Amino acid sequence: MLKTAVRRVGNSLGITLPKTVVDNYHLTEGDELHLLETEDGIMLSPFNPKFSEWAEAYGKVNRKYRNTLKALAK
Repeated sequence: MLKTAVRRVGNSLGITLPKTVVDNYHLTEGDELHLLETEDGIMLSPFNPKFSEWAEAYGKVNRKYRNTLKALAK
């Protein structure tokens, strides 16, 4: 288990990420991370959960209207 501490950054609070996490997720300065509150605590993710919902909805529409979308793409 990795640990980090909450630190003062200007008028805000922040955390630092261990190098192994930064390397594993290919994070760079300025990358956006999403903070999600779960029943188990806080989850920090580089992946946008709303995009995941959008991609799933797109997949359903794409399967249902595959032929129509192909015709429109011509």
